[in-house]
Amino acid sequence: MSTAVDPVARFEDAMKELEAIVQKLERGELKLEESLSLFERGMALSQECRGALDSAELKIKTLVPGKPADDSE
Repeated sequence: MSTAVDPVARFEDAMKELEAIVQKLERGELKLEESLSLFERGMALSQECRGALDSAELKIKTLVPGKPADDSE
């Protein structure tokens, strides 16, 4: 039995969690300690999502002929 997680599903789950965290923080109704904890979790999720996007971008660049891998658009 495989325990591998679908990277697309994981990315989408992370984005949903990150959006929920942002909404909670924007309301401004949390105590400082809870805000800091959510901020820390949000930063970790943000880095995870950025890594997934970077990986996807690299994969696309390797699949599209004639596009240099370091082309930043």
